[in-house]
Amino acid sequence: MERSLGFGEQNLMNELSKDFIAASATPLVLSILNQGDSYGYAIIQRVRELSHGELSWADGMLYPILHRLEKQKLIESYWGQAENGRKRKYYRLRKNGAAELVRLRTNWQLIESMLQQMQEVQPCST
Repeated sequence: MERSLGFGEQNLMNELSKDFIAASATPLVLSILNQGDSYGYAIIQRVRELSHGELSWADGMLYPILHRLEKQKLIESYWGQAENGRKRKYYRLRKNGAAELVRLRTNWQLIESMLQQMQEVQPCST
């Protein structure tokens, strides 16, 4: 018998946890920069687009991540000019960042494979 979810339960099912968002932020940013140089607002828009609106990052979340990745020498920043002539800070992936992205993707693939295997296992009836 199928049970319908109450309003509160349904909202919890549709929201991604803060822990999951935090864990996925680095590989998402590195993956976006792996496609080419970008700037903060464009990265935020790309995340929203890729998640079909499920992830909506704010500036206050993204810039600390970018600064941390830059400090770790995984990305680098430079000043460029936007189409409207204004200066804009761009970010690009460094070789270390590309290597870290490969490592992170491998880790996520392992976890995803484990979850798939567990889905196929019959639950315990105790």
